[in-house]
Amino acid sequence: MKVLLNNPKKELDLKGPLSVASLMKTLEINRESFLVIRNGQLIPQDGILQDQDSIEVRPVISGGYL
Repeated sequence: MKVLLNNPKKELDLKGPLSVASLMKTLEINRESFLVIRNGQLIPQDGILQDQDSIEVRPVISGGYL
């Protein structure tokens, strides 16, 4: 599967099937600080990612009023 990281910007190829939790552990990043997106849809921690998937890992950004 292709995994696109946005912070820092990087693209990886990983073997599936792989759970989102396992992906985050492999990437050594905190699940609560990042979103995993497949085809424009947020994937839960127990979601399974396949070889043919294109995955985007985005940092969670919170904001408020200016």
